[in-house]
Amino acid sequence: MHLRVLLTTLACATVLSLAGPARAQDATESPPSEPGVSQFDPAFPGQTRAPAVQTQTPYQVTEIASGFNYPWAVAFLPDRRMLVTEKPTGKLFIVTPQGVKSAPVAGLPPVDGREQGGLLDVEVDPDFATNSLIYWTYYEPRENGNGLAVGRGKLKDGPQPRIEALRIIFRMKPTLDSLWHAGGRLVFAPDGTLFVTLGERSILTGRVQARQLNSHFGKIVRIHTDGTVPANNPFVNNPAARPEIYSRGHRNVLAAALDGQGRLWEVEMGPLGGDELNLVEPGKDYGWPTIGYGKEYSGAPIHESSQGPGMEQPVYYWDPVISPSGLTIYSGNLFPEWRGNFFIGGLSSHALVRLVLRNDRVVGEERLKPAGNNRVRDVVQGPDGALYLLTDAPNGRLLKVTPRTAPPL
Repeated sequence: MHLRVLLTTLACATVLSLAGPARAQDATESPPSEPGVSQFDPAFPGQTRAPAVQTQTPYQVTEIASGFNYPWAVAFLPDRRMLVTEKPTGKLFIVTPQGVKSAPVAGLPPVDGREQGGLLDVEVDPDFATNSLIYWTYYEPRENGNGLAVGRGKLKDGPQPRIEALRIIFRMKPTLDSLWHAGGRLVFAPDGTLFVTLGERSILTGRVQARQLNSHFGKIVRIHTDGTVPANNPFVNNPAARPEIYSRGHRNVLAAALDGQGRLWEVEMGPLGGDELNLVEPGKDYGWPTIGYGKEYSGAPIHESSQGPGMEQPVYYWDPVISPSGLTIYSGNLFPEWRGNFFIGGLSSHALVRLVLRNDRVVGEERLKPAGNNRVRDVVQGPDGALYLLTDAPNGRLLKVTPRTAPPL
């Protein structure tokens, strides 16, 4: 197969296709300066619209594989092959570093693939080399609706890869008939437990449960890899609470990652003018839908205030929004200037959003365009220190970002 290489300079990118002529496109752009929609002032300086920064290292983008039907997540196996999910089809593929795709992995459960549903995140067990386990999130079809579920199984390799010893280790409760806002990112904690990010299902019936402890809606939960509940979860001794709950008051969390200190950060899809970056702490309430900075997509107000007692402020929010999906906190050696920076996939923003933080506050923002003007669904750091991206499209692509090693042609 052909590999297409995009050689990107600081100010502009020349797209070189082995199958066609080159064309020019913007490689980076400043965060937008158009008026926002929030009627509230930031709670502290720098909470939104951080100063623009620019990457100084020229980079190149290599297309590893294409032809994915709205891919959602990518994860690395120990041998550097990748797992890639397709959202609407419920298919999982193994992809080599050279871009060769396996047959779809057999043995996964059926998904409700309508609208925002389908097969979502995939993660590899830290002890995969000895247990062969992988985990995935998906919209599970149920009587009277659906809900997010987490599956676990042993990945058996070969010409027809398959899942064995399938087990569903978590089910979002209650069941609701909604095609939106179920969350779905998985993050392994330093102690080996598993964070699962959940949404509030969008419709009013679900939204009002985002801060309620008897519902999984609008929560981040923490479980053991067999689905049991850690004894030190913050609400485990509260008989009125679902014991898996780790934090609450979220809208729709589609991006989450650990930083170098092992702390969990999340970027959640907010309403119009209300996407948020949060540092997640056990037992904390992040306020949705009581407080926030955004409005309904119709322009109607949601909140009476952006602040409230006992509710956390976001570290940062976007107005206008970026529509975040996918987060990695860079720790590699290929791009020294990016170490500690946050990289967020942007859907409506058609960008890879870079944040520079200092003392847990955002001090710079950049909109990179390694995927051209495509929607970026996921971003992960590979074992080689490169960034790997998925574009959100019916012909979705798997891209690799590395420093430019050759002069532009």
